[in-house]
Amino acid sequence: MTALPGRRWPVMSAAAAPDGLPSPGRFAHLHPDDGACLMEAAALLASGRFTDSPAGTHPALAALARVVYDSVGDGARHALWPLGADLADAHPPGRDYAPLLVGTVVDAARLVRPSSRPLARYGRACRGRAERVSHASAGGAAVRIADLLWWRGPGRRHLEHALRVLCAAPDAEQRLSRLLRQAVGQAREQPDERARGREVPCNR
Repeated sequence: MTALPGRRWPVMSAAAAPDGLPSPGRFAHLHPDDGACLMEAAALLASGRFTDSPAGTHPALAALARVVYDSVGDGARHALWPLGADLADAHPPGRDYAPLLVGTVVDAARLVRPSSRPLARYGRACRGRAERVSHASAGGAAVRIADLLWWRGPGRRHLEHALRVLCAAPDAEQRLSRLLRQAVGQAREQPDERARGREVPCNR
């Protein structure tokens, strides 16, 4: 992570690309002079820090954005670039958000491979977890650890498997771009109720 004191990037609507940001590029970068991926742009807009894991973006959504942005062509990347403004502050509060998002990606992958048994199993697992945690306690260290372990374990594996399927589709670029736009729009519709000043751990 690179701190850039004294530099300000204006947060703009996703209707237009933010001005003054580094040039768009695939994958992670060491410094903004080398360019920035979509999540690095979101981090600059949110806090002025140069990282591809900004605290203002839900880790599951950030993981989806990184894969999509790195997997599409130059034209699609430029079209997705304005989403950085919305991703800078997209962290829905519910415990069920991550399994619901992963389940949405799995469902999109099943449209490509409808007979896939692993995808069907992952979809059921995500829906089941979303249902369980939506009625469970929302606080406490044990709860946060359980959610983190799910995300870094089965949740992330389900997401990565589904994205590999989507990336192999003949119209992958269109499917991935549409999926990310929908995910960002849905995340922004839910207010971020995190307590002010709470320290947020690295969300990679």
